[in-house]
Amino acid sequence: MGKRKVSQYTEEFKQSSAKLAATSDKSTHQIAKELGIGQSTLHAWVKKYYSGSTKAGNSLSTNDLLEELKRLKKENSRLTQERDILKKATAYFASETR
Repeated sequence: MGKRKVSQYTEEFKQSSAKLAATSDKSTHQIAKELGIGQSTLHAWVKKYYSGSTKAGNSLSTNDLLEELKRLKKENSRLTQERDILKKATAYFASETR
């Protein structure tokens, strides 16, 4: 039998992986597979950093929530502008074909 290799992960990697699992719409299993770590390892990190909740929306810090809100507002603004541009282009081309 071969010896099992024990991987050492940085604290930053553990925390960011746990945060990703806690806030993502993806399953913990899928995230663990994408990160190349075991599902049980990721579950342990989520439990350690987010009090056992796999979707720990309430466990996120205020700063994390404010950053997320700022990012979402910026994205919303950009998408609204894109939608308005497409509406104007559609109206222009519709009137041009008549």
